[in-house]
Amino acid sequence: MKLLLHICCVNCALYPVRKLNEKGVSIKGLWYNPNIHPAQEYLKRLEAVRQLEALWRLDITYTDHYGLKEFLEETRSNTEPGARCVHCYRMRLREAASAAKKMKADAFGTTLMYSPYQKFDIIIAEAAEAERLFHVPFYFEDWRGGFKEGESLSRELGVYRQKYCGCLFSEMERFIKIKKAKNKTGNEP
Repeated sequence: MKLLLHICCVNCALYPVRKLNEKGVSIKGLWYNPNIHPAQEYLKRLEAVRQLEALWRLDITYTDHYGLKEFLEETRSNTEPGARCVHCYRMRLREAASAAKKMKADAFGTTLMYSPYQKFDIIIAEAAEAERLFHVPFYFEDWRGGFKEGESLSRELGVYRQKYCGCLFSEMERFIKIKKAKNKTGNEP
């Protein structure tokens, strides 16, 4: 099987790539993440994926575009969690399905299926729509059960570990949670 695998970040890629390799799946990675902000965070995550590509000899295509304008345009109508995530997943999954069709892959998938912090049902719905639009099957595998194993592997490899999902809204929410926790305890969490 030839799979186009959208890679959201190095940490979410480790466990799925390992498992797919064990199954003998031929993986072509795709980096396309216009949601990641600020630019410094985008560059850190991009560099981490490039390091993994060299370390594990992966085949990855990079749509290296800092897409702040496009992301904000897509999410401007509703920045609430869930609603904005629909647009974020849609952008990335449609790009992955389109790339899979162009390369004549058997299917497309995403490492978003690894994190228990992602909105799984929304990912599945958006993947189904991308599958319908581009006529390329979505490779469904729930990798969330390997989250702890993936975290351990990430620490072992010493790759960059981000502290929020990626968009500026999730970064803002992270700081609000830190501030609330600090106000409750008087200490940093």
